Amino acid sequence: MLEIGKKIKELRIQKSLTQEQLAKRLWVTKALISAYETGSRFPSLEVLVQLAYTFNVSIDYLLGVNKKQVIDVSNLSPSQIEIVNRLIVEFSAK
Repeated sequence: MLEIGKKIKELRIQKSLTQEQLAKRLWVTKALISAYETGSRFPSLEVLVQLAYTFNVSIDYLLGVNKKQVIDVSNLSPSQIEIVNRLIVEFSAK
């Protein structure tokens, strides 16, 4: 259960959100976000879906089943997608 808590905290910090800000987005309490992050509580399926949507990741990623993080490129042009792909390849090589 700690795996998902670590992921939630990591993703929250990456988005520069406080626990209170995330709680408001998910319609839960700050205390519940804290409990998720420490592993003392597990999010409901509904909250898992909201977390995945909020952080633009899969539920598998949140649960630690899939270690790969996905980047949504659906609003990018083909040339922009190519640039993103090249950046990923460049950073992966280092």
